Amino acid sequence: MRIAQIAPLFESVPPRLYGGTERVVSYLTEELIRQGHQVTLFASGDSITSAELVPCVPRALRLDPDARDPIPHHALMLDKVRERADDFDILHFHVDYLHFPLFRSESGRAVTTLHGRQDLADHMPFYRWFSEMPLISISNAQRAPLPSAKFVGTVYHGIPVDLHKSTWTSAGGYLAFLGRISPEKRPDRAIAIARAAGVPLKIAAKVDKVDEAYFQQVIAPLLNGTDVEFVGEINESAKTEFLGRAAGLLFPIDWPEPFGLVMIEAMACGTPVLAFRCGSVPEIVEDGLTGRIVSSLDEAVQAIPELLALDRKAIRMRFEERFSSRRMASDYVKIYHSILRSHAARQTKISAVAALSAKAARSLEGSPAIGRLDALEQVIMRPEEGRRKGAAGAKQKRTSGCGASLGLEA
Repeated sequence: MRIAQIAPLFESVPPRLYGGTERVVSYLTEELIRQGHQVTLFASGDSITSAELVPCVPRALRLDPDARDPIPHHALMLDKVRERADDFDILHFHVDYLHFPLFRSESGRAVTTLHGRQDLADHMPFYRWFSEMPLISISNAQRAPLPSAKFVGTVYHGIPVDLHKSTWTSAGGYLAFLGRISPEKRPDRAIAIARAAGVPLKIAAKVDKVDEAYFQQVIAPLLNGTDVEFVGEINESAKTEFLGRAAGLLFPIDWPEPFGLVMIEAMACGTPVLAFRCGSVPEIVEDGLTGRIVSSLDEAVQAIPELLALDRKAIRMRFEERFSSRRMASDYVKIYHSILRSHAARQTKISAVAALSAKAARSLEGSPAIGRLDALEQVIMRPEEGRRKGAAGAKQKRTSGCGASLGLEA
């Protein structure tokens, strides 16, 4: 199958540092190629891939000091995709809904994975207007706010099984927080839980510009002891050691998390996850097997001993069964085929209806019924002309037919 993967331009594919969406696109692209598909990747020029790369900006926008507005760059990328659309069987978009107006006519072979939250009021009228666009959710919780949207499946993220090495003992003896510093990710909760449980905490996270004030005003004042260490943003190669040596991952979110890639990255290392019951969490974490799901700070602190006692080998096994990139790619391919079959069936029906209509029209040509319909149309649509034609016809009939012998005139 010839597949186009269209990635956001904020990060390279895969990202040098933080970037969940672009990382998933990389894993999916590489696995599709391993499964024998022909893949073209539309992404930033500093991306590294086995696919044909169509560079749409020289480098990732987040790390480009000259890039201020992402919209023009993404619009140009979408135009490149449009120019080459006929080269592909499937167009797989990962840029939210930015492409909907341009690719509405391609809805039979264009599919969109939604990677962000969908509960914002601004989204609702947009999805209603473009209700024919096929969508894929990354958790069932993510699609809940859009009951009328055209979801064709849910595909959980997956990562290569050999990406992270499992660690059967938590040699570091600390709890880990990995991701980004933001109010909805609640690093302040992580600090409170770790301190109350008496376990050291390491925070490896990026701070976006939009969250700098939150970091300085809320988080930085809490980093006032040796029990909490702020590591900063780390790359992919450092994750294995950071997560693998941790006794557990804290995921104390306070928002409708669409998926939460870090949860399965921790599971790949055999590290249990303590997460708050929000968004996708109950779908990803199996309570009592791969982690603990809680609803309050007190409950979180009380759950720490049980969390640290979970079987790390069993956690790794469940990761391999549920969250491999092989499974993810296979799920997507099934959806690709389903979309193409549905589109082909619709086209067949349309062609059949058109053929029947044409045949019916030919069979009615020259029939008296058509003549009567034409006359009626003349009277209805052009009444004055119809009446003139009708009067002239009546006069001719009276003067040349039976009425002429009786001396009848118009």
